[in-house]
Amino acid sequence: MYDVVLLIERALTDLDVRQVVSLHEGLDEAVTYHLLLPVEDAAGQLATSMGAVGGVDMLSTPDARELDDVQRSATETGQRGLDASRTLMQAQGQAVTTQLTSDDPITALAALVAEHSAAEAIILTEPHIVSEFFHLDWTSRARRKLDVPTLHLLEHETFDGQSSGGGEGVSII
Repeated sequence: MYDVVLLIERALTDLDVRQVVSLHEGLDEAVTYHLLLPVEDAAGQLATSMGAVGGVDMLSTPDARELDDVQRSATETGQRGLDASRTLMQAQGQAVTTQLTSDDPITALAALVAEHSAAEAIILTEPHIVSEFFHLDWTSRARRKLDVPTLHLLEHETFDGQSSGGGEGVSII
């Protein structure tokens, strides 16, 4: 069995799935993909939002029920994204498991890689130029933490677009 852990920011598209699956065509072993989608903690979401609109001094503190509603909404949205991604992977004939996490994404990734003795990790994100420049992005952090090959792919962008610099990928570095 060849296990691959995918850390994703949002639901995969058909293009994302086709490209990931194409990376493993021709392997002699069966491949199982393990999708991991982080869901931000509700309290953290609200604190970030409050800070963006002028700080907590200007707004009342949310009660536990409001936090629960925000957390439930984030979890439901994440689960829908994972379900849609699983459906696309299965439509390509792939074995897949899914998991939401509210933990640090790289800690959760490392745990999932260890749990499945994964052969590799793939991180699908949109470009994050500032965090990538300072090596604080998920891929840089994962490469420091994992002992398996770690590939960074850009969501919703073809391999040609990523390599040519003509798409959304970083072309100035």
